[in-house]
Amino acid sequence: MKLKNRLFPYILCVSTILFLACKPSVEGPIVDPVPPVIPTVSDTTFIKGADISWVTEMESKGIKFYNKNGVQTECFALMKEIGMNAIRIRVWVNPANKWNGLEDVISKCIRAKNLGLKLLIDFHYSDNWADPGKQIKPAAWSNAAFPVLKDSLKNHTLFVLTQLKNAGINPTWVQIGNEVDDGVLWPDGKASLNMQNFAQLIGAGAEASKTVFPNAKVMVHVSNGYNNTLFRWIFDGLKTNGVKWDMIGMSLYPTYTSGGWQTANNLCLQNMNDMVARYNTPVMVVEIGMPWDNASEAKLFIQDLMNKVKAVNGNNGLGVFYWEPEAYNNWQAYTLGAFDNTGKPTVALDPFLK
Repeated sequence: MKLKNRLFPYILCVSTILFLACKPSVEGPIVDPVPPVIPTVSDTTFIKGADISWVTEMESKGIKFYNKNGVQTECFALMKEIGMNAIRIRVWVNPANKWNGLEDVISKCIRAKNLGLKLLIDFHYSDNWADPGKQIKPAAWSNAAFPVLKDSLKNHTLFVLTQLKNAGINPTWVQIGNEVDDGVLWPDGKASLNMQNFAQLIGAGAEASKTVFPNAKVMVHVSNGYNNTLFRWIFDGLKTNGVKWDMIGMSLYPTYTSGGWQTANNLCLQNMNDMVARYNTPVMVVEIGMPWDNASEAKLFIQDLMNKVKAVNGNNGLGVFYWEPEAYNNWQAYTLGAFDNTGKPTVALDPFLK
C-alpha cells in the first residue's frame, strides 16, 4: 500500500518547510519526506545504521512507529532521530509479492536519500531470503547453465543499480550476496563444492557494481563475525581466484553463540583485525540483534561492540548496523528487534545517539 505524501501549503516560507520536513508526524507516516538541507555524512564519520527493509510491508498492515515520547513518527525520520546515519535495504530478484522487489527498493531508497542518510544495497540473488542455511536460485534462473547463471547475476545487478541511478540514488556500499558463508546460488555457486564458481559469481556482481557506481564500495558479507576460520576460508578462496572487493561485512548475533556477548565481541574484534591485516580492506558489522525484551543487556552489547569496531587497527572499523530494529509485537515471529510492543524504541538503541 502506498501512503500519501504530506502536503505543505505553498505560502510557507522555506524555513518553515524545512522545519516541518523533519518534524515527527502526529497524523500518520510520511512516505517521501521533503528533502531538507542536511549535511552529507562524511567519509570519516562512524557509520551507525539500520536495515529497515520490512518497513513498507509493516506500514501496509497499518503498523505505526513512535519516538520515545510517544509521538507517531515516520520510520526513516525516526531512525535519524535515534542517531542513525545510514540505511541498509535488501533486494530480491522476483519476490512472490512486491516487498523487496525493485519498485519497493527504490521507494525506500528515496525516503532514505531525502533525509541525507547513506545507503547500503544488499543483493540476496534470490526471490526470497538468502542466508547461511539457504541460497536458493531465483525461479527464472533455476535451470540455467553456469555461464548463463553468471550473466543473469551480473545483468540483474546492472539493471537494479542502473534503475537506482536513474532515480537519483547513489549508494555508498553495494553488498554482493547476503551471508555467503558457503557461497551463493546453490548448488552451482556453493563454495564448499566449487570455490571457483562462487568466486566467479561474486566477481561478476562486483564488476557490475563498479560499472554503474565506480565509487561505491563493494562489500562481501559473511555471518558469525566471531568465526575467524570461516572468514579466512571464504576470503582466501575469493582472493586465490582473483576477486577484488573493497570491504568485508559481518553479522553478529550473540544470542546464537556460546560464551555470551562479551566473548562474541572479543572474538569479533580479533577477527576484524585479522581481516584488515590479511586482506588490507576495512570491515563493518552490518547485522546485529538481541532479544527486544532484554534491552538493557542489548544496550551494553551494542555499546561495547561499537567501541571495539572503533578500535580496529588503522581506523578500519567503519560502523555498525542493527538488523530490523523497528520490528515489534512479534512481527514475522522475529524477536530480535529493538522496539517495545507499543512501537517505541528501547534503551538498546541508546548507543546510536552517542
